[in-house]
Amino acid sequence: MSHQWYTLDELARQLGQDRREIEKLVNRGRIPCRKISGEWQFHPTEITHWLEQEMREYSDRQLAAVEESNLTRSPETEPPETNLLHLENIQVPLQARTRRSVLESLVEAAGQTWQIWEPATVLKAVLERENLVSTAFGNGVAIPHSRNPLPEALGESIIAYGRTSSGIPFGGPRGELTDIFFLVLCRDTQTHLRTLARLGRLIQTPGFLDTLRDAEDSQSSYEIIQLADEKITSDG
Repeated sequence: MSHQWYTLDELARQLGQDRREIEKLVNRGRIPCRKISGEWQFHPTEITHWLEQEMREYSDRQLAAVEESNLTRSPETEPPETNLLHLENIQVPLQARTRRSVLESLVEAAGQTWQIWEPATVLKAVLERENLVSTAFGNGVAIPHSRNPLPEALGESIIAYGRTSSGIPFGGPRGELTDIFFLVLCRDTQTHLRTLARLGRLIQTPGFLDTLRDAEDSQSSYEIIQLADEKITSDG
């Protein structure tokens, strides 16, 4: 979009929701916005940050709507999210015991495809995001990512995955330990939101996390993620 702010109609399309539902949330003060010349206006960056937090509680149907609304091509030609994840970007087991060492190891794993041009910039951005609010869920999963896209530091958008042999403190909402980590690094906002939505759907898939935790190595982990992702794509 060429201009800086979303209108109410544009935001509804961006979120894949009915305009009236968005307007209700706006009137309740649930969405960051400003009134400019008598019309509600929404800043894209503020909306992205707000949506990241909202998606943590979204159902599969709501996540699917976000995913579809952020497609850059038609659903028939959009590649599955595992196109951003390669076997060389997976470390199982992940040899890390602290939050920082997890992130350092994942950035290093992501760099195995030579798509990270500025590793120090990427690590700094991801650490800064974690210092604001942890990306850990209550189910032992974390999806670390930068607060904003990193087009100058990345060749292509990429996902890295790792699982530690036991859970570590990563800022879970009730102090839960975390052992499953998906690092998301994207060059643009649409890919970023679409990837977060797809990963949210994956971790909600019954049995998916248990199967991942049973995987003994990177190859079997990759196959499990790939099959689950392809099933979501085929199911629509």
